[in-house]
Amino acid sequence: MYKVDDKGNQHNLQFSIENDWIADYGSFYAEEPSDLCIQALESSRILQIERNDLFYLYDNFPVFDRNFRIIIENAFIEQQKRVLQNISSTAEERYLYFLKKYPDLFNRISNVQIASYIGVTPEFLSMIRKKIASR
Repeated sequence: MYKVDDKGNQHNLQFSIENDWIADYGSFYAEEPSDLCIQALESSRILQIERNDLFYLYDNFPVFDRNFRIIIENAFIEQQKRVLQNISSTAEERYLYFLKKYPDLFNRISNVQIASYIGVTPEFLSMIRKKIASR
């Protein structure tokens, strides 16, 4: 999931791996157009649901209410961790956390996407990788 700014720069906010969920919950629940884009980088199965249909499931099948609440709570927790990391960690720490969180993903996406996610330029990411490799 990413946002494109007024200058055309892409800012990656979140990656979703196999059997995971990704959504712009703010847009979904507020019923407002999203400023965010979600793009599948590999062959994927995309599921979508209308807001009223989801609320029907919540009301009539409590297991959906509980499961989706847990999914949304976990997404909120991850976003909090990401914000805290972005304001309190070095670029190298953010990169190492990315590798820990997505151990198989870094071989499947471009360095440009990784750099955007951790908030650095691709050139600076290369410097970080060289520094880590030289240890």
